[in-house]
Amino acid sequence: MFKITVATTPARSLDNDLDRNIAYFLSDIGYIPRVSPTTDLQTIRDSAYFRLFRDCFLLNSDRYWTGDELMAYLRTSRTTLYRHLNKLKSMDILEEVQEGKTKKYRLRSGDLMKAWNWVEVNTKLALDNYRKTVEQISRLTRNIQK
Repeated sequence: MFKITVATTPARSLDNDLDRNIAYFLSDIGYIPRVSPTTDLQTIRDSAYFRLFRDCFLLNSDRYWTGDELMAYLRTSRTTLYRHLNKLKSMDILEEVQEGKTKKYRLRSGDLMKAWNWVEVNTKLALDNYRKTVEQISRLTRNIQK
């Protein structure tokens, strides 16, 4: 299943604050709660979901992490970790590999830009399918109206 939030966002002047840009991005795609200019950025920086994305996957994008490594690094519960891993996997931003009985995770293709290309492809396919359904509904509606 592919799932992402597509929202109209206010025009922002992107600055050189990496954490602020990451927070807005993660908020806009529906991974974290809505971020506004008045949101306490330190609270977000300290959160497990933010550190998972930033520290583990973005800043160590070529590394595969096990669930146990991620739980230890983030000092969080298995439930919390897998809730966030599953959200990122559903957006197709993460890849999961199986080594024996162990699953490992990293950004898809080890690169945010490459991972985002997968998101765009999936989004386009979904929108194309919606378009076909809308066209069919429109045709059927016209046939009934005649």
